Amino acid sequence: MFRRREPVPFAFIAEADHFRSNVTPPERERPSAGQRAGRALVGLTVVAGLVGALLIGMPALSIDQTTQHVQQSEASDSR
Repeated sequence: MFRRREPVPFAFIAEADHFRSNVTPPERERPSAGQRAGRALVGLTVVAGLVGALLIGMPALSIDQTTQHVQQSEASDSR
């Protein structure tokens, strides 16, 4: 790849370290009890949904030895 010979139009981005601010951002607001309870309920709902889907889907995924049938076509049944 070739290099550009003209200067980069936004050279100030490369010198951003010189312009760092010493102003500290404000402290984060602590979530209220209602917000914490809401987040916990959402988390529990998601986990309960995943567990429920797993419990409902497990019988469909298991191989049941008693219900295995050998399928035969009707054409092979002709006598």
